[in-house]
Amino acid sequence: MSSAVPTPALLSARLSVAYSGKGVLRNLQLEIQRGEVLGLVGQSGSGKSTLAMAILGLLDKKKAQTEGAIIFQDELKGRDLLRLSERELRSLRGRAISLVLQSPLSSLNPALRIRTQLNEAWRAHATGSNAECEEAIRNSLQSVSLPANSDFLRKYPSQMSVGQAQRVLIAMAILHRPLLLIADEATSALDVITQSEILTLFRTLNRSIGMAILYISHDLASVAGICDRIAILHQGEIVECAATAQIFTSPQHLYTQQLMAALPRILQAQPVGASQAATAR
Repeated sequence: MSSAVPTPALLSARLSVAYSGKGVLRNLQLEIQRGEVLGLVGQSGSGKSTLAMAILGLLDKKKAQTEGAIIFQDELKGRDLLRLSERELRSLRGRAISLVLQSPLSSLNPALRIRTQLNEAWRAHATGSNAECEEAIRNSLQSVSLPANSDFLRKYPSQMSVGQAQRVLIAMAILHRPLLLIADEATSALDVITQSEILTLFRTLNRSIGMAILYISHDLASVAGICDRIAILHQGEIVECAATAQIFTSPQHLYTQQLMAALPRILQAQPVGASQAATAR
């Protein structure tokens, strides 16, 4: 009896990045499975955002020296993102891989109405009628619990709260139901209540459309609440990667142990919600 062929990871990276000979990422090795929420934790300057930009092909090629491979399984076809042309990368960004950044009011165009920005995001990767575009926008806004009426769509970013603007940015990112969403410090600029709402939204989207999420953060509390697995990035290397419960209860690497020891006791005592949710799925 033949054994089943294992499903390849959605994204598999083996990567080194340096600027002017100074290493930022050093033989980093990371895998993201289909449909999982993977947390990437590290202190400022550890290389978290460099990894995100490398995946999206947004590193400055004149300044960054990059080695290795980032294999992305788009439509069951593995492609090395580091070897793709700008045109090929552009066809993936926003369609198969999307990005949500820290500051929504900086990411959205202040001079354009929300309807215009969502319309442009949809038409970047789809050809269809105005009715199809309107339906896609409506469904995406409803997915993030925002109104899809004309009054809301006529607003400019400055006319919304930061929480609403972040939801618009997420709606834009999921218009084409990407396989992978990269959330780079996406909740750090929000108040505690709005942060909790956005984290719940991320997990809901992860379950409802099967979208994998690379959740980049230095906030261990938010990582504990949403992630299935956590990768610890230290001085440009992944020093530990394991299930969320294991990272919090039985860290193996000295740096991870130091991170856990720095947590407030109240956080150390509470159950790890993400791993429980992952077990229940």
